[in-house]
Amino acid sequence: MNIYVSNIPFGTTEDEVHQMFTEFGQVKSTKMIIDKFTGQPRGFGFVEMDSDEEAKAAIAGLNGREVNGRKLQVNEARPRPERKPGGRGGFSRDRHGGGKGGFGGKKRGGGGYGRW
Repeated sequence: MNIYVSNIPFGTTEDEVHQMFTEFGQVKSTKMIIDKFTGQPRGFGFVEMDSDEEAKAAIAGLNGREVNGRKLQVNEARPRPERKPGGRGGFSRDRHGGGKGGFGGKKRGGGGYGRW
């Protein structure tokens, strides 16, 4: 089962989170989310456990537990929503006016945008 953990104190390491969950059973993986610009932890992550029973025990045992002055929020991770191909919602050059021409004519000395 995949578990979502939030409100993790920023000084907490991935190993420390891993250790917290091993109290309740076998941990398959631990992943702290890191800000790609600063390289600092963002205060949340995911823990994957082999057994659903152990994962539920970890959720019950760790949700609300205070760690370095912050109460952890621990619950079952929801699956990621499917994303449509195309990246940015299907925007194209035409939608923003790119590639459709300008004011017409060539710009020649004296300013202006060509002949009207």
